[in-house]
Formats: sequence, structure tokens, C-alpha cells
Amino acid sequence: MKALATARDRLARPRLFPALFGSLAAAQIAYGRSRRTPAATRGIVGLMLATSLAEARRPGPVLAAGAIGFGAELVGVATGKPFGHYSYSEQLGPRVRGVPVLAAAAWAMMARPAWAVAGRFSRHPAARVPLAAGALTAWDVYLDPRMVREGYWSWPGGGRYEGVPASNFAGWFVTGLGVFAAFAALEREGGSSGDDAGAVALYAWTWAGEAIANAFIWRRPVVALAGGLAMGAFAAPALRR
Repeated sequence: MKALATARDRLARPRLFPALFGSLAAAQIAYGRSRRTPAATRGIVGLMLATSLAEARRPGPVLAAGAIGFGAELVGVATGKPFGHYSYSEQLGPRVRGVPVLAAAAWAMMARPAWAVAGRFSRHPAARVPLAAGALTAWDVYLDPRMVREGYWSWPGGGRYEGVPASNFAGWFVTGLGVFAAFAALEREGGSSGDDAGAVALYAWTWAGEAIANAFIWRRPVVALAGGLAMGAFAAPALRR
């Protein structure tokens, strides 16, 4: 019976992903054009995590990414390393030692797309792990400026890039190395999670959607350009491959 349930789940997930992806895209378009409340932000994060989990087939690596990212956030808020000294507001919901529980979802939801994009360059862990860490960090070039601007977190010392210091991106890359080392280890134990076209599409959609929203809706040309170049360095070659 357990084997039958597992087989049923594997068959259901490919059908679930397109529905969730379509819902996510529609929700993000509406979100970009409306007043972005904390509740709406939390809803988008939850829907994106569900979409990523549906595509991944095996939830283990995605959940591990959330756990590692959340652990890094706990250390970061307490010590200022590796991201720099920063703090969260109360807008993202319940917190543990100053870190919103939802922060784990933010690390988890883009980990699988970044890993899939890196796999289009190389399948060898020695190359794929740092490439995936770079792809995940590139997404944060979009994420952090918006969240700082809307009051979800802040750096008391500020930073040259939209109030965000360079140490934040170095911290994302270092944490990403840990996240994707776990991905590589879990793939060795459980085998590849199969076709990753959906995850690459999710990364590419995020790249294009954020560029359009920042350039034409939110009127943030610097973020549109910087994020577009950063994510595009991974998304465009991955789509060609």
C-alpha cells in the first residue's frame, strides 16, 4: 500500500506543478500591480514554496535548503556574520530569536530552481555547487532591495546598493555553498530528481518578471538592471542549453 501511495504521489506531482506555476504567475502579476501588504507577501512566499516543492518530486533537498538557510539567518541576526549586521521587523510573522519562520521558505523556494539552472552548465558537484550558489545569490540582487524598501528587514549601517551592504551578498554565496553541498549529497544518496525543465522555467520567470516589475511598475531602474544582469547571467545561458 505504501508503494502504491508513493507511485500515486509521483504521478500527481507533474500535474500539480503546472497548475501551481500558473497560479503563482497570476498572483505575482496581481501582487506587482497592487498594494503589497505583509499578508500578500507571505501568501506569495507560501505559493512559490508550494510550486517549487511540486516540481522537485523529492522534498528532501528543498527542505534541507530551508533548514540550512534558517540556521544561517539565526547566526546572522545574532552575530552579524556572514551577512552583516541586520534585523527583521515583525511584518513577516512569527519569529525565532529574531528570525521569521518564513525566512526558511525564502531559502527553500529558490534553491531547486538555482540548482537546476546550474545543472545546465555542469553536473559535476565541484562546479555545480558554486554555480548554484551564484545563481541563488543573483536572485537576492532583486529580493533584498525590495524587502528593505518595504520595511521587512534593515541594515543599521546601510549599504551602497539600495541600502544593502556587499557583505549580504557574500553571506548569501557562502550559505548557498552549504545549501548546495547538501543538495549534491542528497542526490548521491537518492538519485537525481529527474527532469528539471520546470525548475529552470521558474528561475527564468522570476528573472524576467522581476526585471519588468522593477523597470516599469515599481520604477526601480537600478534594481531592474542589476538584478537583470545578475540572474540573466545564469538564466539566459541555461535557456539556450
